[in-house]
Amino acid sequence: MEMMIPDQLTTLGHPVRLAVFRLLMRRYPDRVPAGELSSALDVKPSTMSAYLAALQRAGLVEQTRSGTSLLYSIHMASVRQMFGFLLTDCCRGRPDLCTPFRVGDTPMPDQKYNVLFICTGNSARSIFAESLLRQIAGGRFVAYSAGTTPSSELNPFALEVLSSKGHDIAPLRAKNVAEFSGPDAPRLDFVFTVCNQAAHEECPAWEGQPVNGHWGMPDPVKSVGTPAEKALAFQKAYGDLKRRIEIFAALPIDALDRIALQNAVDDIAREGAGESA
Repeated sequence: MEMMIPDQLTTLGHPVRLAVFRLLMRRYPDRVPAGELSSALDVKPSTMSAYLAALQRAGLVEQTRSGTSLLYSIHMASVRQMFGFLLTDCCRGRPDLCTPFRVGDTPMPDQKYNVLFICTGNSARSIFAESLLRQIAGGRFVAYSAGTTPSSELNPFALEVLSSKGHDIAPLRAKNVAEFSGPDAPRLDFVFTVCNQAAHEECPAWEGQPVNGHWGMPDPVKSVGTPAEKALAFQKAYGDLKRRIEIFAALPIDALDRIALQNAVDDIAREGAGESA
């Protein structure tokens, strides 16, 4: 493995290959079609294929096939070995020097954890997630939501679903992610993207390095058909998020270290991907 480190670092030294790697890290554990990567980064398909091949040769990305489609995902075991080697060898095991997040933090008794859900428009999925976490475990979490390019108003189908489920919709509003950066913003403990487009976009480097997760799901706002068919799409999005948030809210967060928490969040994403398939 150590012999691969120079090749891996050289591969990541190219700015576009690094951008592909970063995007797949944000989408992990998703398996992403090459065409989606090309569109997200505005790279020609032939050029993207060359970049992905280089990342595969370096052991950073793995390829799977689904029918006629080639899907790409981070080879997480290899990436962890690379970062582990850099930490133990280059940094001599000094996480205080080599990692930006705080190590060894102990949760305070009765601590509430700040959770931010992000999608593009902040008009449906992220609003669902904010409302669900507040209803399911508002005693343990403070829930927020935001959009990378927020809508001017919340989707009426989404508001109808929330009202029918007994949520208080009065305080809900569309917000920009910029509200959650800067000195006056809450310190975030968890950040979840709930749409693929938001995961493709650059977000702030959150203060304190919160645990991140990607819970991508289809956008009900883009559903077509009769009003009843559109309403059904919103009900499904709400139900899928409810299952994930119930699992997340039940995690023994105080008893888990950062790595275990990240693994648990990734497991929830895998379960959700199975439901949506």
